[in-house]
Amino acid sequence: METQSLFDLAGKVAVVTGGGDGIGKGCCEILAAAGASVVVSDLTLKKAQATADKIVNSGGKAAAVACNVLNSDDLAGLVDFAVKTYGTVNILVNNAGMGGGGRENPFKIDREYVERIYAINVFAPWELCKLVAPYMKESGYGSIINITSMGSVNNDPNMAIYGSSKAALNHMASNLAHDYGPMGIRINNVGPGATRTHALSTVLTPEIEAKMLAHTPIRRLGEVSDIAGAVLYFASPVSLWVSGQTLMVNGGGVQTLD
Repeated sequence: METQSLFDLAGKVAVVTGGGDGIGKGCCEILAAAGASVVVSDLTLKKAQATADKIVNSGGKAAAVACNVLNSDDLAGLVDFAVKTYGTVNILVNNAGMGGGGRENPFKIDREYVERIYAINVFAPWELCKLVAPYMKESGYGSIINITSMGSVNNDPNMAIYGSSKAALNHMASNLAHDYGPMGIRINNVGPGATRTHALSTVLTPEIEAKMLAHTPIRRLGEVSDIAGAVLYFASPVSLWVSGQTLMVNGGGVQTLD
């Protein structure tokens, strides 16, 4: 197989949640650049449409749809939209997530918060996996990529709920790989380290960045393109014999503060 064909997604249909900005937007753009038709979903339709418009203006194929991943009807509607627009689903990127940032004081959060974090970070990806699986099986090509986090393996204060939800996502994928493999579907995780996004910018200071880099052999923070590249790997034919894995993209270290 020629090198170019190993990353060729022409004729494939990708669905990305949280595609309006940050890592989700980067995933949409790189998948489209590889030839996929991309369904950009986001809680805010305006943001999803902006990503889709950028892809189309660059010569790619993309369509936008609003989706609240907390709503089962929205999840079903997202998959229906993809199938009606492009005929099937071959690639799913479960990117939409919530929590983290060291803001989860265990004595100040309540059960409602915990349930919401798990609903977004675990239950919604699980539900979308189930919804797209029949189309992937029928099409003969299926790759699911969950965006997890270094928080799933780090031990940090005020991160117990976010971290444990992402750890659950890791373990869920490694087990679902056994269920989905016989259907011709691969499922893997990409775990970003500290990546320059709007979300990180809300807490990042020069002092915090310096502390993070002290634990990072490749002396810089991650860029969206670093994470998107790992997603492209799992989405593409180059990884046809890879499933149930979690790839941490973190500069070779951990971006902890102590």
